[in-house]
Amino acid sequence: MATKTLPPHPSLVQYKKQAKDLLRAANSGDFSAVTQLDSHLPASKQSAGKSPNHQFLLSDAQLVIAREHGYESWPRFVKQIESQNGSRTKAVIWQAAETAVISGDVATLERLLRENDKMFRDEEPPQLGPKGLRPNYSAGEARAILVQNHEFENWEQFAAYSEARANAFSEVYKFEAAADAIAAGDLTTLEALLQRNPEIVRVRSTRKHHATLLHYVGANGIEYYRQRSPKNIVAIAKRLIDTGAEVDSEAGMYGGGSTTLGLVATSVHPERAGVQRLLMELLHNSGAKPGDAEAVNGCLGNGRKAAAEWYANHGAPLDLEGAAGVGRLDLVKTFFTPDRSLTNGATQEKMNRGFAWACEYGRTKVAEFLLDMGMDISAQIRNHGQTGLHWAAHCAHIGTAKALLKRGAAVDAKDATWGATPLSWAMNGWSDPPPGTPRTKYYSMVNLLVEAGAAVDQAWSERENVRADPQMAAALGAGINPA
Repeated sequence: MATKTLPPHPSLVQYKKQAKDLLRAANSGDFSAVTQLDSHLPASKQSAGKSPNHQFLLSDAQLVIAREHGYESWPRFVKQIESQNGSRTKAVIWQAAETAVISGDVATLERLLRENDKMFRDEEPPQLGPKGLRPNYSAGEARAILVQNHEFENWEQFAAYSEARANAFSEVYKFEAAADAIAAGDLTTLEALLQRNPEIVRVRSTRKHHATLLHYVGANGIEYYRQRSPKNIVAIAKRLIDTGAEVDSEAGMYGGGSTTLGLVATSVHPERAGVQRLLMELLHNSGAKPGDAEAVNGCLGNGRKAAAEWYANHGAPLDLEGAAGVGRLDLVKTFFTPDRSLTNGATQEKMNRGFAWACEYGRTKVAEFLLDMGMDISAQIRNHGQTGLHWAAHCAHIGTAKALLKRGAAVDAKDATWGATPLSWAMNGWSDPPPGTPRTKYYSMVNLLVEAGAAVDQAWSERENVRADPQMAAALGAGINPA
């Protein structure tokens, strides 16, 4: 059969409509549409030999449209269309907009928003580097976008900041230049600024978080484009402290009371850069206090397992939630009486959260103990109404998942936010593993869930990352019903 040719400027909207029309016709029994689908689909998806009520999926129709044009998958077909229609041009527009946001160029941003209204309303801008953040254009209007992304309360404050920053002799100019140097890892420039203006280590930002320069080391709760952790950030932090920065000063991120140690401990950026522990040690050795029980719990809630353990090992107190999250079964037991009642200030909510963290961080014995104490294995817990099995699957904790399944955890339970099963959470974890979790662990996790009876979405096997990984394809394939 001859391959169809794409026009010079193909319309993705029209091809999506073609796929929907084809699906509707095939599922209504149209012989021509059924034949068209069967001629391009693999045997396992064809209608032959199936019940008269067999229903095709939209992904089937999209695959047929793609293959008729010579592309082996719908995502590759879409990518080709975007390429022909100037996806590179879009990248240029996004880059120009981000440059305007960071520099505070309201006129350029207004023009870009006006000329590309639909793109800014309907699409997401690219991330600022791997795992990086991105500008937020949801405010819709240029001035509001600048206020939002630069962490100011209103336009008047931003305008005053812009005027001050334009003056190379102003305190704002010096502070912002130093903040840029910290985010860029430019110790040479920072050294020069500190030598000339050592007092800026005690100056506070005019933005609503009112951070000091040392807070910027945390890469957390500040302007999105400065949330980075260069490899030399420990040396930068030491230089700031040696110049007189106050290690326990507080800033206004997340409602106030944020210290540099707390920001470092809960931020993904220093963890991914491999400098989190070193930064925490430096701050602690320089006088930073380890914090209270919520410091540990904040780390657990942000996925920072190693930081939570560091806090626990450096004197931070532990409540039931924190003790469960760091695997301190001995302390967990102190929050229960012999008749399984909660004591020592523990609450049901703390028990639920502790169970969530025990499953997320693979504290199998703690999870089992909490179940023995009356924890509901089917409870929908934070943050999205998932079960303990969802958490264990997402983080590839095989032993924890086995223990939960053995105790009757529902393998196809759905979370409250997306209606996703533990297997779906495992697939998402495999696509973007938590820090320190090898992707190879997910083969065993997927096998475990499939063997326990988890339903497999056939569309997963068509994803490009699955097709490129025979082991994952095989693990999923074991749960796909043959034709």
